[in-house]
Parts: sequence; structure tokens; C-alpha cells
Amino acid sequence: MTLDTAKTGTSPGGGALEVSGLSIHFGGLVAVDQMSFEVREGEVLSLIGPNGAGKTTAFNAITGYLPPSSGEIVYRNTRLTNLKPNQIADLGVVRTFQKTSVFGGQTVIDNILIGLHRRSKQRTLAIIFGLPRVGEEEDKLRGQALEILQFVGLDGRAGETGASLPYGEQRLLEVAIALAARPTLLLLDEPVSGMNPSETEEFMKLLGRIRGLGITILLVEHDMRMVMGVSDRIIVLNQGRIIATGTPKAIRENPDVIRAYLGEKYVHAQG
Repeated sequence: MTLDTAKTGTSPGGGALEVSGLSIHFGGLVAVDQMSFEVREGEVLSLIGPNGAGKTTAFNAITGYLPPSSGEIVYRNTRLTNLKPNQIADLGVVRTFQKTSVFGGQTVIDNILIGLHRRSKQRTLAIIFGLPRVGEEEDKLRGQALEILQFVGLDGRAGETGASLPYGEQRLLEVAIALAARPTLLLLDEPVSGMNPSETEEFMKLLGRIRGLGITILLVEHDMRMVMGVSDRIIVLNQGRIIATGTPKAIRENPDVIRAYLGEKYVHAQG
């Protein structure tokens, strides 16, 4: 599969996303407190921490769903702060959500076509009058949609409705919709939540394939087996602050992380 994910403005391994001094307040509640980190081009970076640590809140700020109280967010030298979600998505920063957000009444392939039509070159009048080039592009987009479904393992479900899919496959469909938007940075918010171990294993393989396309991945996830298995680096949050950053091995052995999140039972289970 080839996705058009043009990598411009950075070199492999360089900084793709830079978050500097990000703070988010809800009245007197500080949800994110002076958070600063970098996502490097081509890596898988995971944000972990207890519920309420600020992970999804940070995602919402990066993707334009929540205005920061202070701080800067820059992607490939473009300032994201105060841009709208669709403008940020047009820059290649695309996300999924904790809860599935597929179009349940539409077929699986139509879900992908909805995502692909954001890239359509045809103007409204050409579509209304049914000009030949419209049909040609529709055929091309349908072919691309089938290619994306094959990539995520849903090509056999193309004609079924989104709502009829098992939960794990709905999560895959959501990722497929995100891929249709041509991401260069893909933010995944608890993508294996509710999946069984075999589904999670397959999803880990899918992440490897996505990474192979040159897509940078920022991941929020509670499944530590997955996080430790796919991440280049991990950032640990607690009460809106970063308490540790490092490789999976370093995070597993960090006493502050063990106390705040992993717990001794996790460490003994891994040992």
C-alpha cells in the first residue's frame, strides 16, 4: 500500500511536533501543567499515566479541539495553536478518539470514501452535472478505499455497515478512516481499549505497517504490554505533569513511574 504522506520540512529522526510549556486550565483545575515534549520524525511515542493525568487533554489541544491556556504547539515549523481541527488535519496531524467514531449507518467502504472525499479535486458544479471526470475520480477513490481496507484487514467487510462490525473491527475502521486523511502524524487515543489479546497482537502488527509508511505515531494507551512492545520512547504523566521520559526499559525501571502508575505487581509480572 502507498499512501501520499509527503514528508517535508524535517529530516528523519528530527523534531516533527514540539509542545512547549503547554498548560490547560478548567476554571481552577489545572489539567495540564507546563508540559513540554518533542515527537521525533518517524518514531512511536507513547503517553501513559493514570486516568485524569492529562493525556487525552493534551491530544485535544494538539488537534485543535481544546484551546491551550498557555504554551505553544508547533508541527513541522507551523504553529498549531489556535488553528481549527480541520486546518490541523490538512497539515497531516490526524487523530482517533477513545470512543469509536465510525459512521454506523454507512457501509465500511463508504466510511473510507467519506474520509477520502476531503481530498477530492472536483468542484460542486462538476459533481452536480455528473461530468465524466467526476466518475473517473470516484473509481479512483474507491480503489484507494479498498486498498486502505486491505491494509488494515477489513477488505472482506467492505459492504457491511460500520455499526454491524464487532467492536475490535470498528476500532480498525476508525484507524482506516484516519489513514484516508493522509496523516503524517497519527494520534491514537486508546486504540486497543476493549480488544482481546489476539486483537491487540494484530493491532501491534498494524502499527508496525503504519510506521513502515513513514507515518509518525503519538499513542495514548493503558495496555502496557502493547506500549512496551511498540514504543521507541514513553512519556509518563501524573496530575498533568511529565514525571518521566525514556525508553521502555528505562520507564519499567523508574521508581517514580512504578509508584505513580505501573505498580510493583506489574514489575514482578515482567520479571
